[in-house]
Amino acid sequence: MTNTAQLDKFFYDNKIVKWFAYATILWGLVGMLAGLLAAFQLVFPVLNLNTAATTFGRVRPVHTNAVIFAFVGNGIFMGVYYSLQRLCKARMFSDFLSKLHFWGWQLIIVLAALTLLLGYTTGKEYAELEWPIDILIALVWVTFGVNMFGTIIKRRERHLYVAIWFYIATFVTVAMLHIVNSWEIPFSMLKSYSWYAGVQDALVQWWYGHNAVAFFLTTPYLGVMYYFLPKIANRPVYSYRLSIIHFWALIFIYIWAGPHHLLYTALPDWAQSLGTVFSVMLIAPSWGGMLNGLLTLRGAWDKVREDVVLKFLVVAVTAYGMATFEGPMLSLKNVNAISHFTDWTIAHVHVGALGWNGFMTFGVLYWLIPKIFKTNLYSTKMANWHFWIGTLGIVFYAVPMYWAGFMQSLAWKEFTPEGQLKYQFMETVTQMRPFYMMRGIGGTLYLLGAVMMTYNLIRTVRMGKAVNDEAAEAAPLTKEYVDHGSHHWHRWIERRPVQMMVLSLVLVAIGGAIEIIPTFLVKSNIPTISSVKPYTPLELQGRDIYVREGCYTCHSQMVRPFRSEVARYGEYSKAGEFVYDHPFQWGSKRTGPDLARVGGKYPDSWHFNHMYEPSSMSPGSIMPSYPWLFENEIDMAITPAKIRAMQTLGVPYEKGYDMKANDDLKKQAEQIVAGLSKDNIQVKSNKEIVALIAYLQRIGRDIKLEQKTASN
Repeated sequence: MTNTAQLDKFFYDNKIVKWFAYATILWGLVGMLAGLLAAFQLVFPVLNLNTAATTFGRVRPVHTNAVIFAFVGNGIFMGVYYSLQRLCKARMFSDFLSKLHFWGWQLIIVLAALTLLLGYTTGKEYAELEWPIDILIALVWVTFGVNMFGTIIKRRERHLYVAIWFYIATFVTVAMLHIVNSWEIPFSMLKSYSWYAGVQDALVQWWYGHNAVAFFLTTPYLGVMYYFLPKIANRPVYSYRLSIIHFWALIFIYIWAGPHHLLYTALPDWAQSLGTVFSVMLIAPSWGGMLNGLLTLRGAWDKVREDVVLKFLVVAVTAYGMATFEGPMLSLKNVNAISHFTDWTIAHVHVGALGWNGFMTFGVLYWLIPKIFKTNLYSTKMANWHFWIGTLGIVFYAVPMYWAGFMQSLAWKEFTPEGQLKYQFMETVTQMRPFYMMRGIGGTLYLLGAVMMTYNLIRTVRMGKAVNDEAAEAAPLTKEYVDHGSHHWHRWIERRPVQMMVLSLVLVAIGGAIEIIPTFLVKSNIPTISSVKPYTPLELQGRDIYVREGCYTCHSQMVRPFRSEVARYGEYSKAGEFVYDHPFQWGSKRTGPDLARVGGKYPDSWHFNHMYEPSSMSPGSIMPSYPWLFENEIDMAITPAKIRAMQTLGVPYEKGYDMKANDDLKKQAEQIVAGLSKDNIQVKSNKEIVALIAYLQRIGRDIKLEQKTASN
């Protein structure tokens, strides 16, 4: 037995945990409110408020970033800072770094919200933040990593518990994903172009996008699960060996799965197949982790019925299992052909977000706040009400979206006996509105539960007194390790955090390298098309406006090789069409029709009127109007910088073209204005709407030109 006099006395830092808990609650409410606004905008377009900052295309990225990086991000740090100290039996390495991490992350969140609402976006989902914020994210993330590893190095507990394995893998993988995907070339203080183009950009983006879900929304929360679930249930983890298999298999397999977001696209078939194979394999480690969590509660189900915190955690782990079964299923090509671009994907994502991340966070908050404030939860009854209202909210959200997804896919693909498409796209939009209303009601219930939790926790805080520095004691870690007998082989790596970090990085880098490098180096993966030319200066300006307004959130630019899509939109998309697209704009959801072949489909006047008042050209449209495009002037001062940036990226503009690009811009703009005047539409040639029309009329026309030439 250790002598008490030999124990080190120290203090756990609860203050930083408390700060992250408060931030989690605050940003959770903000993110959910933004999501609710976006949901109801699809039912009542008037909620776009006719202003630039409040359109769906700008609110939706604010919602996704707020929920992922603000709500879940702060929830991760809350769980890590609390559990890591106790698992290492040590205070965080540096109080200063803890504070720098906290305030740096909150600054990132505020800057993200402001820039996204102002239209500064890269146009890449879940990676919309522009280059200065990307740099800040990297710096703050490294601060977190130094603080975490410093704590691990000075630990008093030799054994690294399974939760810490997941924290280590999260740190190194998120750093790799963020740096590789955020490689971009700035052309102004707040704007940049992606370093990658077209097919390559799509592959890198969804390698990042899928693994942002894997290594930001999943692995750190699995670490939180492995600590808090046994702790709250007062039960040991069901299986140590299953934990080992779960961890190493998950981090190795997960990184390969990104291409399943790009099935039936212009991505090379071999990359699509790799994504499918590894996605199907994912079900084994994912369900191994779910079962390890649920079986930890064996013999404790009576406690689950009585303990509201465990209720939240059980539903969270169950939702994790459901989402990780559905993900591999959606990666099967025959299923993906139904689900992709529909609301099925929205339902799938939110089962994970609302059930897994949301309920796990709520459960930890309900347990943690009373612990830190040395008091009881203000109202267990209110927490139970929150549980049932939140669960009902998830059901009301997910079920209508699943139904809507099936309806959309079937309607898009249905033909009449005469071989004509049965439904116009707008008909499928109006059919969705009741389901969007139900989704909004579900979101309202979920938000109501979160508001109830906030009130409950505020009252709990007022009842207690925060213990910012919690006294603890533990025996110091001796430098020499004495082996007292046989032990599991995995103990070797568990005692070596640096080696574990390096091995984790190697494992996750393998999959990404094998998928990405050949796509860049083997030219046959992206066959060139001679007729595809760079965008004109006016079209480039218009494309940047398209990205700024978040049009990619509702429209895709990828015609898949299906009979229904070719009949509806035109010739299916080819890899070589996108070689000058920085960033790619393939989209992931069709709230509006695909635009890959929209060029030349309508006259300029149609686009002019459609952007001013969508319902005037498409009765029943839920698209917002864009009156500011008719008032804002094209920023021609920045045209040369844009051309130079594109030249750096390999776009073949002639040398010195940056100095005369605006001359060509003005000529093309005057041609569009002259054409509009024939339809009795008067507009100045320097307005943004002219640039946007130029871009929309260009999309997809290069390949048509080649086909026309070939036919002659």
